[in-house]
Amino acid sequence: MARADIYEAIGKLMPRGLIKRLRKHLMYSNIRIDPNRFLGFMIVFGFLFSLIIGFITHATGVLPIYLAVIPSFLLIEGVFYVLLLMSVDSKTRFVEAALPDALQLMASNIRAGLTTDKALLLAARPEFGPLADEIRRIGRELMAGKSFAYSLMKTTRRIKSDVLAKTIDLVVNSIKSGGKLADLLDQISADIRDQQTIKKEIQASVLMYVLFIFIAIAFGAPLLFAMSSFLVKMLVQNMAVIGAEMPESLDVGDMPISMASVQITTGFIQMFAIISLSISSLFGSVIIGLILKGNERAGFSYLPILLILSIGLFFLGSYVLDTMLGGMMEI
Repeated sequence: MARADIYEAIGKLMPRGLIKRLRKHLMYSNIRIDPNRFLGFMIVFGFLFSLIIGFITHATGVLPIYLAVIPSFLLIEGVFYVLLLMSVDSKTRFVEAALPDALQLMASNIRAGLTTDKALLLAARPEFGPLADEIRRIGRELMAGKSFAYSLMKTTRRIKSDVLAKTIDLVVNSIKSGGKLADLLDQISADIRDQQTIKKEIQASVLMYVLFIFIAIAFGAPLLFAMSSFLVKMLVQNMAVIGAEMPESLDVGDMPISMASVQITTGFIQMFAIISLSISSLFGSVIIGLILKGNERAGFSYLPILLILSIGLFFLGSYVLDTMLGGMMEI
């Protein structure tokens, strides 16, 4: 059996509701692949990769295999799903950016005396990307004798965009009421451009908040964690030295003084810092996406940058502190 057939067979074992949901997202993202095959690939890749992570964590003594495989598998599947949603959002933003120019071009073609189907076909420019494919489909269906309103409404099943859905609803209602299509397309194009201009102005006004969040997570938090890690290591070593030099019990009047061994290790401190920075980067990226784009999924594109900067700066700060001050304090 071919590898693709194995993926498809595994995907068919999954619930139909999950496959239906995945098919819809694949159509929205313009990824032309069978959903069963894609789902099977996600499961196989996630299982194999989680096994590798489990063996690595077991060999290094960090975690047992059974504690590492399941979280790793769920994390990998979550990454696949987030990437798919980001692809959907990317297509949506591209279509909404190209929509005003496409509407204006359609209106110009209709005013030039072309029929509606020809006006649509001539407006399907390659630079419009996925929107051009839909415009060509509508034009072909019109030439085949199908209803204009029906062909337009099918577009909302292929492109997930509130702006496009509202535009199509206005056009369909205009056609039913006998309005002038060219004037309506021009007016909708101008309104969409105004909305995009207002969004850009809002993004510029809240940029200061985004910069504050970005600097706090990418620079402030890792430096503070590096300093805290260095201080804890210094205290742990000093306590160990003091405890070794003192007797097991020292009585001062009625108050006994005893020194116990410190259980905190350097590995625990680093793991705590990395987990904290990862969680902060995740929620920080979501907040940035909400502020800039109005959509939390849009912030996931900032997550790799925040993770690399915060964790990398933490290790760099720890290395600099250990190199500069560790020698003086014999850490």
